[in-house]
Amino acid sequence: MNAVPATGLLSASWVLIALPLAGAAVLLLGGRRTDRWGHLLGTATVVVAFVIALVSVFQLAGTDGRTVGVDLFTFISAGTLDIKLGLLLDPLSMAFCLLITGVGALIHIYSIGYMAHDPGRRRFFAYLNLFVAAMLLLVLGNSYLALYVGWEGVGLASYLLIAFWYTRPAAATAAKKAFIMNRVGDVGLALAIFIMFAQFGTTSFAGVLGSADLLAGGIATALGLLLLLGACGKSGQFPLQAWLPDAMEGPTPVSALIHAATMVTAGVYLICRSAPIYDQSPTARTVVLAVGAITLLIGAIAGCAYDDIKKVLAYSTVSQIGYMFLAAGLGPVGYVAALAHLYAHGFFKAGLFLGAGSVMHGMNDEVNMRRFGGLWKRMPVTFWTFALGYVALIGLIPFSGYWTKDAIIEATIDRGDVWGWILGGVAVLGAGLTAFYMTRLMLMTFFGRPRWEDGVHPHESPQVMLWPMIVLAVGSVAAGFLLVQAFPLSDWMQPVFGSEQEGEHVIAPLAFGIGITVVAVLGVLLAWLFVGRREVPVVAPARVTPLVRAARTGLYADAINESLFMRPGQWLTRALVFFDNRGVDGAVNGLAATMGGSSSRLGRLQTGFVRSYALGMLGGAVIVAGALLAVTAG
Repeated sequence: MNAVPATGLLSASWVLIALPLAGAAVLLLGGRRTDRWGHLLGTATVVVAFVIALVSVFQLAGTDGRTVGVDLFTFISAGTLDIKLGLLLDPLSMAFCLLITGVGALIHIYSIGYMAHDPGRRRFFAYLNLFVAAMLLLVLGNSYLALYVGWEGVGLASYLLIAFWYTRPAAATAAKKAFIMNRVGDVGLALAIFIMFAQFGTTSFAGVLGSADLLAGGIATALGLLLLLGACGKSGQFPLQAWLPDAMEGPTPVSALIHAATMVTAGVYLICRSAPIYDQSPTARTVVLAVGAITLLIGAIAGCAYDDIKKVLAYSTVSQIGYMFLAAGLGPVGYVAALAHLYAHGFFKAGLFLGAGSVMHGMNDEVNMRRFGGLWKRMPVTFWTFALGYVALIGLIPFSGYWTKDAIIEATIDRGDVWGWILGGVAVLGAGLTAFYMTRLMLMTFFGRPRWEDGVHPHESPQVMLWPMIVLAVGSVAAGFLLVQAFPLSDWMQPVFGSEQEGEHVIAPLAFGIGITVVAVLGVLLAWLFVGRREVPVVAPARVTPLVRAARTGLYADAINESLFMRPGQWLTRALVFFDNRGVDGAVNGLAATMGGSSSRLGRLQTGFVRSYALGMLGGAVIVAGALLAVTAG
């Protein structure tokens, strides 16, 4: 990773971070004076950042090695710890910049209409700007420490956005849950950074990743597992996935920003950026594989049972990020596949969330799909843009998911061993379940008879909300083909991951494509048999199978976390408080009481009478004389 000094616009790439950060500062410090135009300023900063990122990508493409470094200032200088903060502009970081600023700008524009009547709109845009700035620092930083600063900034901004409507108990609780579960993962990342400094004396990507081949097997495994723990927290992967669906309590643009282009992709970025470390530890890579497979299945199963449109999409995100982890766990053959699906997912999942927000906007903020039905006639633009995101997600040819998600499944099976077949089977099952729950969502929301309550008048969203959805729908259709076939992402990522080598296929590509398409079609047909042909009850049935009951609770993730971690933690805390009160404080207070009581009793001997002191002196003299006589006689 030899970075050349930046020239031209690339040398001013710090502006990418400074623009949204300055927007957040102006909106937060300016107060109510910025209410009338704050949303426009917040949107403009991200749009301009996207333009700069786009121009920078073209300039980077013409640079030798396509890897550029930008030195900014000394961040920490203490003893042997000398960390200079800088930026690393390479194909990986700049591709993320385009996704963050591009999709982020569309979400900002959409939010102008969505939050038009919210009294806190200016504050909302300030938090959005802060989030984008932190995410850009995360992917552009040239060291793990710079990444960590952005990592924690993203955690803070996500807390503020999820709890934006903090007067709602559910929103406040969801924000605290997200914050705490992310801190669990952050401990792993922090410990990994400590080990890096102990091993290499630096936290820079060049110093750590350039010397990764010198790591002992145990150290490489420890680093890989600790980094994975941090990635699981940010990306909502098993066992830290429970916070992600609850984050739906925030405004819908927040859901799109967190679940599509930014926060949940941070874990995938961390693993792909740390590829040299994982290449030194097959054990750590195997754990990444297992986490991805387990998570994609959990998300797909849970998505089949929820009636909340946003939570179905949230569990879909959990599942799709699982596919990305699965690909990253495959090693060099999977990193580019993971990133291709990540970028395509950024388009269609953002479009789906914004479509869900459009539905809510026209349905008085209703999220229960059992209260929808027949909306395709009332919201035609929302329906068609949502439908394009739907077919992209379930992977029908020629839409994005067919090119990116199916490539991950194929690469998994192409391992050729027993685990390849098992994990590939899990991924195929997840693809079928994805087609099922997304078709169920489409049928319950847009088709069938209207089931909304009296007084609800469904209507299309304003133009400022529709145009971002249209742009994302176009991306949903074209992104997969462009990234895999027209302009292969593997060619762009070559300076980061090396040349991609075509392996032998266990199943012929044509036969594999047909098979996966058949699985998706079967999922669609099953959803139509269970939902499309039947009358959807307004109230969810109470008598359901144990599997449905478990899926409605996210496969008991909260109950498991409470039983294994929260309650034992409470008991441990109470035991420590008891020990502190009765043990530590008891010992200190007991010693103080003993000394006080002893001094009080000794004080009683001080009577103030000379005859008492004389008698004491006489007694002492007699004792000393007796002792001397005894020694002499002996």
